[in-house]
Amino acid sequence: MKRMVLDTDVVVAGMRSPRGASAALLLAADEHAVTLLASLPLAMEYEAVCMRPEHRRAADLTREEAKVFIGAVLALVEPIEIYFLWRPQLRDANDEMVLEAAINGRADAIVTFNRKDYGDAATQFGIEVLSPAVAIKRI
Repeated sequence: MKRMVLDTDVVVAGMRSPRGASAALLLAADEHAVTLLASLPLAMEYEAVCMRPEHRRAADLTREEAKVFIGAVLALVEPIEIYFLWRPQLRDANDEMVLEAAINGRADAIVTFNRKDYGDAATQFGIEVLSPAVAIKRI
């Protein structure tokens, strides 16, 4: 497994818990052990959610430090252009962004804490849906 899309919850968990599996995935990307993929709408979602005060407080980061974190995450990402919209496949529009990035980026996996949200939609495109703990074990 080399190409993956991180759901926003995984990026937030990486910011809030630097010793967890989500943070380990970000480190693996920094070491070129895995390629992270994201579209522009998904990158904007990462930023919007990470900048929420409750997440910054939980991570003990100032606004500026959170911006640095987000910048570092986005620097690791291979940008994906969305050529085909596959909607609707899922109930949540934010999950659709993740799935579209994965399909268009030819991802091997979507990494999320909410695996059930993706149901069979990802697997019909040959994309696994993994938890951060399983994904890091596979790298």
